[in-house]
Amino acid sequence: MPTEILMPALSPTMEEGTLAKWLVKEGDTVSSGDLLAEIETDKATMEFEAVDEGVVGKILVAEGTEGVKVNSPIAVLLGEGESADDIGSGSPAAGGSAEKSTPASEKTDKALEKTDTPVENSASPAPAAPAASDGSRIFASPLARRIAKDKGLDLAQVKGSGPHGRIVKADVEKAQPGKAAAPAAAAADTAAPAAKPAAAMAQGPDFAQVMKMYEGREVEEVKLDGMRKTVAARLTEAKQTIPHFYLRRDIRLDALLKLRSQLNKQLEPKGVKLSVNDFIIKACANALQAVPAANAVWAGDRILRLIPSDVAVAVAIDGGLFTPVLKDAHQKSLSALSSEMKDLAGRARNKKLAPHEYVGGSFAISNLGMYGIDNFDAVINPPHGAILAVGAGVKKPVVGEDGEVTTATVMSVTLSVDHRVIDGALGAELLQAIVNDLESPMVMLA
Repeated sequence: MPTEILMPALSPTMEEGTLAKWLVKEGDTVSSGDLLAEIETDKATMEFEAVDEGVVGKILVAEGTEGVKVNSPIAVLLGEGESADDIGSGSPAAGGSAEKSTPASEKTDKALEKTDTPVENSASPAPAAPAASDGSRIFASPLARRIAKDKGLDLAQVKGSGPHGRIVKADVEKAQPGKAAAPAAAAADTAAPAAKPAAAMAQGPDFAQVMKMYEGREVEEVKLDGMRKTVAARLTEAKQTIPHFYLRRDIRLDALLKLRSQLNKQLEPKGVKLSVNDFIIKACANALQAVPAANAVWAGDRILRLIPSDVAVAVAIDGGLFTPVLKDAHQKSLSALSSEMKDLAGRARNKKLAPHEYVGGSFAISNLGMYGIDNFDAVINPPHGAILAVGAGVKKPVVGEDGEVTTATVMSVTLSVDHRVIDGALGAELLQAIVNDLESPMVMLA
């Protein structure tokens, strides 16, 4: 039977997307790994690759179509010996949708039943799809089943990398008889929190109720795009489920600003210009190594402690924000962190980040100092254990060590902490380690 290509989940929080552009047309032959389309997710525009081989028999969703649900059919792929005549009349027309009387979950189940039946000689009835030892149904493409049969593979021992864990050609080619194939890059899925349905977003009065409150007033309705829906859902979840507490400190920046000025003069021929934020990233990465018990995330029924310092940094973009992750930040120089951060921030603003570049980390930084904000409290990005809110550095009167009143450039920071992961004393120790590095910045060059 023809195989339905489903709308992929290209980010951990994606529930629906826009089919921005088709890179193939009906009649084209594709192989595993070939680019099929450009998909606009809630976070970025990404290329979607084929996981099987065949001929594009029918395009079901026209390019430019918005709100295409994850796992809904977008095209039909024909296998060897199949033609467009084999495509059932019940398939939705290009750019359209299936019959409204059929629930989405039922359509998905039927599609899976239809696409995962093995193709055998038409003179004999097709056998039922095999089941795993626990009685559950095994889903595999027709080509994968044929290859498995030729190799003598037990499909119950093969890990599928396709949609819904479906077994595809590449999985059975890698597998050895009696051995399970390695799962395909599932790290990002396990590291990231599961996506919440859009209906589970912020609770409150609905649209009709709010509109009634402003009846007769001039208003402009702004519809939510995928990113704003995701931001609303995740931050609502964070404030409702995470027991936040807050630790505040003032940090003197004069030594850091002097060192930064000296370094930037020396780095100018290389085109490198360090920002205060680069020092903050490095200080936080070092602190997570100095206080390893705080380098942790909440994992449902346990705490997961990270060995490296993977630090996320909030980047504001039109309509939302990204938190790209600087991995192994404790091992990188200030200039390396500066260059990587500029690259990540630039691609974040153009929505060109891949999921592995903004998923993960145990700790985040949100800096609003450049907007003139003195101090604020940031919301933890689950499953992180903490986030540092950074305010502006401003001249303030301070009391010196000799008791005399003088002036200093002071930056206010607030550490928001998940009390399930980090207790008060441990959070204070982490924040002190950050302060130590920023007030004695030469140690970050050691």
